[in-house]
Amino acid sequence: YEGKCVFCRIARREEPRTALLPCQYEDLVCFRDIKPDAPHHYLVVPVEHVRNCKTLKKEHIPLVKKMMEVGKNVLQHNNFNDMSDVRMGFHWPPFCSIAHLHLHVLAPASQLGFLARLLYRVNSYWFIT
Repeated sequence: YEGKCVFCRIARREEPRTALLPCQYEDLVCFRDIKPDAPHHYLVVPVEHVRNCKTLKKEHIPLVKKMMEVGKNVLQHNNFNDMSDVRMGFHWPPFCSIAHLHLHVLAPASQLGFLARLLYRVNSYWFIT
């Protein structure tokens, strides 16, 4: 737990202005991005402070799989079912706005604007899917 990390505070329910969405795992939280780049733009965040995707190790594979599962579930819960039009991924350091691992879940990817298409470009130098 990093007291100055906003995502740690959100995960511990210390930020009452951030509404958490239904999540089937106690070690993850999900909420809407405050600056959405798509009609559906959610962040899936582990409660445990993991710095970023560059610090992930082999033992984190189950965590990342669960994060993706939560992303799909929140989309379905919000009546979005076309999983072929979804973009999920992590910003690669130093292109992270917050130093706490967070999976971006964006849909429909086909409606991303010009800048968002650049920011969330599949397997680019700054965003990995």
